Amino acid sequence: MTYPARVIDLHTHSTVSDGSDPPERIPELAAAAGCTAVALTDHDRLDGIEAARAAAASAGVELVPGCELSCTWDGPGAMHVLVYFVEPGPGPLQDELVRLQEARDRRNEVMCARLGLPYADLLAEASGMGAGRPHAAALLVRRGVVGSIQEAFDVWLAKGRPGYVEKERLAPADAVRLATASGGVAVLAHPLSLALEPAALASVVRGLAGLGFGGMECAYGRYSPEERAGLLALADELGLVATGGSDHHGTYKPDLRVGVGTGDLDVPDAALDALRERAPAG
Repeated sequence: MTYPARVIDLHTHSTVSDGSDPPERIPELAAAAGCTAVALTDHDRLDGIEAARAAAASAGVELVPGCELSCTWDGPGAMHVLVYFVEPGPGPLQDELVRLQEARDRRNEVMCARLGLPYADLLAEASGMGAGRPHAAALLVRRGVVGSIQEAFDVWLAKGRPGYVEKERLAPADAVRLATASGGVAVLAHPLSLALEPAALASVVRGLAGLGFGGMECAYGRYSPEERAGLLALADELGLVATGGSDHHGTYKPDLRVGVGTGDLDVPDAALDALRERAPAG
């Protein structure tokens, strides 16, 4: 069976974390791209869900509530986890997000001190919520320290650079445990960010599946058709739901757009149905 292109987008960010568009704008962009559903997955926060849900109802798009977590990882690269179907309010994961947000605030203060940026300017750039490295990068560009967001990361903000401050992370087992306890489904985000060869990647993903991960993001905004096909084959082999999304951040990642990624994103709505089947009962 074939599916129409750009059906859903299960990975987007707003001003609640490190995107440039307010949460209510994300469903509007999804509808304009022809999506029937879009997930808002801000880093460590669910604050934008209600505003996005109201806008989604007006736009005729389903809003999938979610967030993105950073996980501990001993190998090269980085491990991020997307969690779907978790609502704002009290709950095991929701309570942990509050702690992570407080840790992020402390990290941002240290980062600003290292970069010589006023912390108040960082908060203003982020509209007072969810400040992070992209906002620091934008300030560095505005001050003429660097010529682009990418240069800011390459020179100042990437791991090992002068402005980088390690963030608080969850162990993968804790991430999936908290997600499940809160009614959510954990999915490995952009797996190639682990920076592993295919055999090693397969071994790591097999272990995550054993922990209870429900899916893997195979159709990521910047991945080539060949990379997506390889990840899809691995997901099928391990019984994981093959998901996908643009990783839209607005002007902070200008090449990635809601519903289309770099131009060829194609995520079938069947992926969302399959994720729902993995959600805990009740």
